[in-house]
Amino acid sequence: MSLFDDIGGNKMNITQQIDMLIYSENKQAYNALKELLALSEKSNILYPYFNRFVEMMNNQDNSYIRTRGLRLIAYNSKWDIDNRVNEIIHEWLKHIEDEKPITARQCIKDTIIIAKNKPELIDVILQALEDYHTIYDESMQNLVYKDRQKAIHHIRQYTW
Repeated sequence: MSLFDDIGGNKMNITQQIDMLIYSENKQAYNALKELLALSEKSNILYPYFNRFVEMMNNQDNSYIRTRGLRLIAYNSKWDIDNRVNEIIHEWLKHIEDEKPITARQCIKDTIIIAKNKPELIDVILQALEDYHTIYDESMQNLVYKDRQKAIHHIRQYTW
């Protein structure tokens, strides 16, 4: 079965899936991430693992692990009754200029999710997106710039 038996899955399966995000080969980890993101859209069952996602976001060795943590934080912002995202938003937003442009691009795209779920953070998010530094080669810098502009456009729609 998938989606942890329609959200009723047990804690062991969830813990195993989260462990796969860190220790598995990238294909397995990606599949686990897809399931966990889908689960996060429907339920708050992963919210208790928020601190694990923050640890992943701060992984210094592997940009894939950072990206997975960043994405799970964004998707679980929907369930953030304790304002944990608010507490780490500046740390999270640093990754819109991650050393790896693929991580930065995904983070930029996920700012839209956080802005939608946490409207009180819109100003902080917009400021971070508008503060622009050239840190990638020219071709990648252009893609990152376009991603930022698209995210800014979407997020501003939440303020009207």
